[in-house]
Amino acid sequence: MELDKIFEDTRKASRELGLLSAEKVNAVLSDVADLAVQEIPFLIGENEKDLARMSPEDPKYDRLKLTPARIEDIAKDIRNVVKLSSPLGEVLLEKGLENGLEIKKIRVPMGVIGVIYEARPNVTFDVFSLCLKTGNASILKGGSDASFSNEAIISIIHKVLEKHGLDKGAATLLPADRKATEALLNAVDYVDVIIPRGSQQLINFVRENAKVPVIETGAGIVHTYFDKSGDLEKGTAIIKNAKTRRVSVCNALDCLIIHQDRLADLGELTAPLAASDVEIFADESSYEVLAKSYPTQLLKPASAEHFGTEFLSYKMSVKTAAGLDEALDHIANYSSKHSEAIIAEDAEVIESFLNAVDAAAVYANASTAFTDGAQFGLGAEIGISTQKLHARGPMGLEELTSYKWVVKGNGQTRS
Repeated sequence: MELDKIFEDTRKASRELGLLSAEKVNAVLSDVADLAVQEIPFLIGENEKDLARMSPEDPKYDRLKLTPARIEDIAKDIRNVVKLSSPLGEVLLEKGLENGLEIKKIRVPMGVIGVIYEARPNVTFDVFSLCLKTGNASILKGGSDASFSNEAIISIIHKVLEKHGLDKGAATLLPADRKATEALLNAVDYVDVIIPRGSQQLINFVRENAKVPVIETGAGIVHTYFDKSGDLEKGTAIIKNAKTRRVSVCNALDCLIIHQDRLADLGELTAPLAASDVEIFADESSYEVLAKSYPTQLLKPASAEHFGTEFLSYKMSVKTAAGLDEALDHIANYSSKHSEAIIAEDAEVIESFLNAVDAAAVYANASTAFTDGAQFGLGAEIGISTQKLHARGPMGLEELTSYKWVVKGNGQTRS
């Protein structure tokens, strides 16, 4: 089928979605969650075909992998979306003018949302559930690395849509080739916004080549600053969790910044990381300290490229700072404006950090692993926006809507 015809069919399908009742939408999503669990053997089998083509050493391997537990979690996220209230129809502003006009600002669907993503099959489920809940049709462009997985997932979604008498164009999976990507980036007559999810390279490519408006999400170069006043017990637990909970996700820790007066505690702060074979690239001051305790085979001197790197693996850099200002300068130079954290007990230092850091999510004494739509109580998410226009941070239901002005009169004309 020609791509323009696919886009046109999706656009047509989008017009009916905003008119669906909340009950209908929730029934569809519940059935998708149930069928996903029922089809775990099928989904795992197709996913294994994708995994067989990728080295387990590839940082994307973990993102690509589906397990029964992960599919159960995906279904749980979909059911969480079911429980949420739809933002559609919410009146954001209402007022009457002196001329008798009644004006309302009302939340409405965006229309057609295109999402370009790499080896992350869970995105297919996430995007569909959030888009359907907000009355949007979705055009999905997954990477070739996950083609078998994505085809399996979209077949489940389409089976449920057909069961409920809905147009399959509500969720469209494009071919996993470059031609489809280029067509989507230029589909200005059919697509309202494109959201890339993946590496900085993917995001840059989409931003530089798209004619359709883009919301940037995904790349996370994440720092945690351990201040002079930091609590050692809290810091040790937070750093371990932020780095090792799941290394292939965008909220994972990439660079630990430590106050120079606390270098003596660096060995204890990083000790749990050695158990997970985390490779550390340390600057001169921190290397000197870690050389006394950290496993030799896991410790290397840092060079310029180790700062400002999203590792997506069991690797991390360490930077020594003379104080808060130097830590803030380092973050400003290298941050992707995703998630940044401070570990400190000094209230003034904490407030200065939270106010000064320019990022979608800033933390005090907590792991950056919480930057996630479900963790923020939004249900699933379509991505973490690192820009400032329209949406920032986890993009849940409200962030997938726009608004329109509804004006009611009684024959008024403007002089």
